[in-house]
Amino acid sequence: MNARNRPPLDRKRVADAALKLLNETGLEGLTLSAIGRELGVKAPALYWHFKDKQALLDEMATEMYRRMVAQIPLRPTDTWRERLRAYGHGLRGALRGYRDGARVFSGSRFTGVEHAEQMEENLRLLTAAGLTLPQAVRATTTTYLYTVGFVIEEQGVEPLPGERREGYDVGERARMMADFPLAAAAGAEIFADYDRHFEEGLELVLAGIATRYGVD
Repeated sequence: MNARNRPPLDRKRVADAALKLLNETGLEGLTLSAIGRELGVKAPALYWHFKDKQALLDEMATEMYRRMVAQIPLRPTDTWRERLRAYGHGLRGALRGYRDGARVFSGSRFTGVEHAEQMEENLRLLTAAGLTLPQAVRATTTTYLYTVGFVIEEQGVEPLPGERREGYDVGERARMMADFPLAAAAGAEIFADYDRHFEEGLELVLAGIATRYGVD
């Protein structure tokens, strides 16, 4: 496609191209020059839209969030547990869709206010269930932090679903740690079956919220 026929460059188009390229290069290889080549423009053209790489990461995280929310309908009949459970699973699924997705998302600042609608609805539901606003904030942020932290560690082993980095052979690890039988056996719990581990951990978070704040 020549320059005349290309759609105009805007923030969303740049973020879309960056997210596509992320799965090929990972975060370390994601440069403005590489994104420019993907879009068929020179890197300086991107600076009209993003002052630096962090600004681009902020927009990428915002776009990831938009896509996630589109897949998680807000059901008025949800209990607080159902809502936080859906949020945790939805966020994990969105982050795992991109190589280094959790690292891109972590610490980024949303560039719009689209997240406010879901945030408002979540806080409304939790406060209606009996939590104070500070407690509702703590419950939602703890769920968020657990999920992002889990996926950062998960993607250190499995950068994308079905892909595994070298050096995480559970059997080899067990042989190397044979003098420490419990630690050796723990490898199968730490470095495999992430779906089950995430589910169990999320349920621990929800149980802790219920116990700490006295809600059903």
